[in-house]
Amino acid sequence: MNGKINNTLISSLKASAKPFEVNDTELKGFGLRVQPSGAKSFFVRYRLKGKQTRFVLGRTTEVTAAQARDSARNILAGVNLGTDPSALRKPAPVVKTLGDFIDKDYAPWARANRKSADATLARIRANFDEQWTKPLTETTAWLVEKWRTQRLKHPTKPAKSTTVNRDLNALKAAISRAVDWGILESHPLAKVKPSKVDHLGVVRFLTDEERKRLHAAMDDRESGIRAKRDSGNAWRRDRGHPEMPSLQDMVFADHLKPAVIVSLNTGVRQGELFSLCWTDINFADAQLTVRGDIAKSGRTRHVPLNADAVDALKDWKRQCDPTQAFVFPGPGGKRMVDIKTAWRGLLATADIDSFRWHDMRHDFASRLVMLGENLNTVRELLGHADLKMTLRYAHLAPEHKAAAVKKLSQKTA
Repeated sequence: MNGKINNTLISSLKASAKPFEVNDTELKGFGLRVQPSGAKSFFVRYRLKGKQTRFVLGRTTEVTAAQARDSARNILAGVNLGTDPSALRKPAPVVKTLGDFIDKDYAPWARANRKSADATLARIRANFDEQWTKPLTETTAWLVEKWRTQRLKHPTKPAKSTTVNRDLNALKAAISRAVDWGILESHPLAKVKPSKVDHLGVVRFLTDEERKRLHAAMDDRESGIRAKRDSGNAWRRDRGHPEMPSLQDMVFADHLKPAVIVSLNTGVRQGELFSLCWTDINFADAQLTVRGDIAKSGRTRHVPLNADAVDALKDWKRQCDPTQAFVFPGPGGKRMVDIKTAWRGLLATADIDSFRWHDMRHDFASRLVMLGENLNTVRELLGHADLKMTLRYAHLAPEHKAAAVKKLSQKTA
């Protein structure tokens, strides 16, 4: 249908069962579309780079015919100069700051999907606080490389490559979500490689002497706690106050010794240990289950319990509150979060340096390898997805390498 588009024509048009259009007879490309609902919209049709497109100018309830005609005339003039009108209606992209993205978008998702979310979020904030109020698009590969160099080459406190890699991976993982969610078009740090690390370097495990000193320190600590409890009860008794339960008849004075014994004999991670419930301990089969929801890998694994671990857990359970779900509960029966103070004091008493709680996991694996256990079995016990991480213990069993080289001389002979 053709006609001069004005207010008179518009008011005379009636809706029909199908949409129809009116082409203006004075300005080629200017038109009006009438929907079955009765809604009427102005548009301008044009051809740019061989492609015909239309641009909606607005409804008749929003602009007049004269205003729409003027807009159409300006757009067509721009098309003749090579301007694409469709770019005019694209809203300016909202540029989030790194802080807004982490706090408002990434943090809720991470807390719902990642076990170590709070630690990861704290790591990002601590290392990239200078970028916090800057646009997310300004977190570039160049900036990260500059940050890495400053960390590794710090004049007084240079960071380890492994630490820098963990910090970088935390940020890269967050930005990957921004790409997945359409907040960024591409990953600005995709080509940033991790710092080189010797994953097969020295593994810290206890020497025989250190092991003896550690157990002696645990016994001394237990004796000290019992003596302190007896002294406190004597003070209460003299003053008519209720006494605390005696520790003399209990195998363990508190949680630290059984927790250390279990860690040394199972190789479980600290987070896995703190999340263990009594339902995860099968005394009949002498087996401990690390559930997938508490395992770092997300996969359930079963760890056999030797006599030392079984005895420690049985003795510990006998003196625990039967209503508590966790094997090693924290205050108020909640999941334990920290054990640093007691652990550091124990190491100081035992005169053991540079030995973290996590190193008990290395000690467990190292002893197995040195006793001749194959690496794949160690991998399964530790819960490694593949042998890559387990290979760090291979140097502790050099016999198979020596035997392989020895075969060469046998063949030559």
